Amino acid sequence: MSDEFKGLVAVVTGAGSGIGLAVAQHFHDNGAKVYGLDLQEGSMSPYAHFITCDIGDPISVSAAFAELSKQTQVIDILANNAGVGATGTVEDAKEEEWHKVLNINVVGTSRVSAAAMPLLRKSKSPAIVNTCSIAATAGLPKRAIYSASKGAIMSLTLAMAADHVKEGIRVNCVNPGTADTPWVGRLLAQAQDPQAERAALEARQPMGRLVSAQEVASAIAYLASPRQASTTGTILAVDGGMQGLRLPK
Repeated sequence: MSDEFKGLVAVVTGAGSGIGLAVAQHFHDNGAKVYGLDLQEGSMSPYAHFITCDIGDPISVSAAFAELSKQTQVIDILANNAGVGATGTVEDAKEEEWHKVLNINVVGTSRVSAAAMPLLRKSKSPAIVNTCSIAATAGLPKRAIYSASKGAIMSLTLAMAADHVKEGIRVNCVNPGTADTPWVGRLLAQAQDPQAERAALEARQPMGRLVSAQEVASAIAYLASPRQASTTGTILAVDGGMQGLRLPK
């Protein structure tokens, strides 16, 4: 623990569990005041003040930021982590599934970012970090909708970084590999052989294991830190070498 984020205000979406919870804990343990936006409080209560928010619903986002504005006059860090997954090919994908995932993962991230801008502009060191995915840069089987949404998040990150660099608002993203989170656990539970599916996911990452939520949280904190004042428009892989390494079998 340190005081790296002492005096700063961080907002984390999807803070109730998984990577979002790890991010909230990391910021809290290093001095930040943390607000967690999620559908349910989950396990965030020791680390973040809970505000109900469905990022897929513009009315819910507006209400959440109205409440947030009563409690703080500034946001220093926005960690856009909330999102949903989907499995299957383009043939499997149903129309409503496309709309749901893109609305939450892509438009939802945009909604929250836009709502946060007035408070970010009041910060001396504003930063946005989006949680993207290895799915944005590598073709993964049976992840068509999810991959499309994360590819959009990566492009959105670069566009936002360009739009707001003159204001001093830095925008970056992390690209985790398959992480050991409750969401991945639920996907594995749907497999015919969850144990074999988990072993396959571990094997496809060169380090031979799933990424931990804490490792992703540490990368998000690095990008969010005021110490990285020259880092914007950066895509940081936290994937056990999956994107860049080609090892002999």
